[in-house]
Amino acid sequence: MSDELKRIEDIFKAQQVDAPRDAARDAAIQAAMHAFDEKKSEARQGNPIGQRLTEQGNKIYRSLNWRRLMKTFEPKFAYAAAGGVSLLVMAFAVTNLNTSFSPQLERAAELAPQLFRSQGGTAAIERADDLAATPPPSQPTVQKQIPNMAAEPSFAPTPTQRLDNRSRVTGVVGGLSHRKLKMSEADTSDGAASPGRIAPEPVFVLPSDGELFPVADTNPVKRVTEDPLSTISVDVDTASYAFMRAAINAGSLPPQAGVRVEEMINYFDYDYAGPADASQPFSTTLSIMPTPWNSGTKLVSIGIQGYELPAAELPGANLVFLIDTSGSMNAPNKLPLLRNSFKLLLSTLKPEDTVSIVTYAGSAGTVLEPTKVADEQSILKALDRLEAGGSTAGEAGIQQAYQLAESQMIEGGVNRVILATDGDFNVGISDPDRLKDFIERKRDNGVTLSVLGFGRGNYNDALMQALAQNGNGNASYIDTLSEARKVLVEEAGSTLFTIANDVKLQVEFNPAVVSEYRLIGYETRVLAREDFNNDKVDAGDIGAGHTVTALYEVTPVGSDSELMDDLRYSSDDAPAAAGDVNEYGFLKIRYKLPGETTSKLISTPITTALEVDRIEDASQSARFAASVAAFGQLLKGGRYLGSYGYDDVIVLAGGAKGDDEFGYRSEFINLVRLAKQF
Repeated sequence: MSDELKRIEDIFKAQQVDAPRDAARDAAIQAAMHAFDEKKSEARQGNPIGQRLTEQGNKIYRSLNWRRLMKTFEPKFAYAAAGGVSLLVMAFAVTNLNTSFSPQLERAAELAPQLFRSQGGTAAIERADDLAATPPPSQPTVQKQIPNMAAEPSFAPTPTQRLDNRSRVTGVVGGLSHRKLKMSEADTSDGAASPGRIAPEPVFVLPSDGELFPVADTNPVKRVTEDPLSTISVDVDTASYAFMRAAINAGSLPPQAGVRVEEMINYFDYDYAGPADASQPFSTTLSIMPTPWNSGTKLVSIGIQGYELPAAELPGANLVFLIDTSGSMNAPNKLPLLRNSFKLLLSTLKPEDTVSIVTYAGSAGTVLEPTKVADEQSILKALDRLEAGGSTAGEAGIQQAYQLAESQMIEGGVNRVILATDGDFNVGISDPDRLKDFIERKRDNGVTLSVLGFGRGNYNDALMQALAQNGNGNASYIDTLSEARKVLVEEAGSTLFTIANDVKLQVEFNPAVVSEYRLIGYETRVLAREDFNNDKVDAGDIGAGHTVTALYEVTPVGSDSELMDDLRYSSDDAPAAAGDVNEYGFLKIRYKLPGETTSKLISTPITTALEVDRIEDASQSARFAASVAAFGQLLKGGRYLGSYGYDDVIVLAGGAKGDDEFGYRSEFINLVRLAKQF
C-alpha cells in the first residue's frame, strides 16, 4: 500500500460517520463529472473523439469495479462526504486508472467539493488535510441550505452561473430518479445539527448526466377571500408527458421536477365543441364534477378548442430545420430518430412550401439551401447525409438558421425555425440573456421557434422550455417514431399554424360559493394579476385544432374538506351580490389574433348549472382529464390526493377511454400499471 493510500486510510479510520450509501456514491461521481463539464464547457461540442465529457466520464465510471475498489479498504472503515463514498476515494481511483482521461478527471475530483458546497449539499464536505488536522466534532455539522432564489427561471443558467444559481434547476441523482436527497441532520440557527431530526429537503438536487428541469413548487391551496384571482398563460406543450413515458419504459419514475401535470393533461385530445368559423379562434367548454380523490371538493374543468383550419386555408410554410449533430447525438434514439421524424413532417407540407437545413457542432453551417418541398428527394438526401460528430460549428448555428428563414419570409405565412437537439447545446450564442433577447427580437420580426427534444442523458428541458416560450413555439419531446407521427403528422396544423397569440386565462372565484381553490399544474405558467390586461406581457399561443385544459380543485363553502382555519383577528365574511350563489366563479380569456398587438376578451360565468352530482355522470373528457391529473400528481408526490392511488387512476381512466383510435389512452393506462411497480 502506498504512503498516500495509507494516509487516506488513517483519515477514514478517524471518522465516526454512517456507512456508505449508493446514492451518495453516485452523487459524488456525478458531481465530479458535472463540475468538469462546467469547467470545460467550451469543449462540450468539440472534443477529439466526438463525445461530450459527461459521456466520457460515465463510460469510465461504469467500467470501474467499485465493489472491488471498496474492498481495498477495511470493512470497518466509515466513508465521509454526504454520508457515503468520499470524494477522496473517487479521486484516488480515477487518478490511478491507466486512461488518457485521468488528468482531467483528477481535476474534476478537485472541483467536486466546491460543487457540493454550492448546492447546499447533504452534509459538509471537507478535504483530507482538514479532516486530518481537525479532531472529529462531538456533534456532526451540516452545510446550511441555500435559500430558494427563484421559483420560475426565465432561462437556463450559463456554465459560469450554474454554481451560483443551482436552485433554478433540478434533476436525477445517482439512480434516485424520483426522490430528493435529505440531510441526515437538521440545521439550527447557529449551524449546529440537532441529532435525531430530519431537515427539510434541499431546494434542489444534483442533475444526473446533465438532465435539467425548471423548478417550481406545487401550487398551494388558496383562500378565496384573500386571493380570489388565478391568472395563467395557456400551455400547449406536451414534452413532459413523452419524457415521463420514456423514463417509465426505461425502468424508472421520472424526476418530480420533470413532471408538469398540465402538459400530461394536454397531451390528449378531448371532445370539446369547436368554434363555428375562424372569426373566433377558439371556443370554451366548462364542467364541474365531484373530485375523484376528495369527496368534499369539486373539480372545475376549463376546456379550450382551437379552430381547425381546412387544408385549403393553410398558409404557406417557410421552415428551417436547425439540427444538433454533435457527438452526443450519435445514438439510435437521437439523430437516426430525428432524421425519420423530419421525413414524416415533409409528408404534411405543400409542394410550394420551403425547407432549409442548418446543422451545428458536427457538419458545419448550411446543409440544404432553401428548397421547395416539390424537390423532396434533395431534402431527403440532405437528411440522410447528416452524421453525428465532435467538431464545433460556432456561429453557424442559430443566427444562420434565422438568416435563412428571413431570406424566404412569407408574408402572412408560417416562418419558423425548428430546433432539434438532445438539449445540451451551444448554438453560437452562449449567454442566456443574449439568446433570449435574440429569439424575442426575431419573434417580433415574424420568425418563431419550436423545439424538438431527443434522447436521455443530458436532456436540458429547462432551456428547451425557455427557448420555445420565448420563440412563440411549441416544445415537444420525441422518444419514438410514433410520437414523431403524432406531433409532426397528426398535429401538424396545431404544431405549425398559430391561430391565437398571447392567450391568457383568468378565473375569479366567488367567495359566496367557494372557500378555497387550487390550480392543478401550470406552476411555470402563473402570471401576476396585472399581467392579464397588459398586452406587452407574452403568453402562450394556440395552434389550429389545439385543445387546452385547465383544472381547478375547489372547496365549497361549509365543506369539511377545508384545509385552512378561519383567522382570529379578521373576518372572511364577504357580502355576495345578487345571483352570486349560482356562480362558482367568472372566467375571462384574453388573446391576440396573429399579427395584431391589441388583445380581445372573452368572458363567461362558471355556473352551478354546469355541475353533475356523480363522477359517472361527468363527460368522458372530464373524467379522463381527471385521471391524467391524478397520475401526474402521484408522480409529483401526491400531496393533495390522500389515499387515492394508481389503481384508482386505472379504474377512472379505463371507464373514460372511449374509442381511442390511436391507442394513446390505452398506452396511458399501461404506463400507470408500470409506474405501480417502481
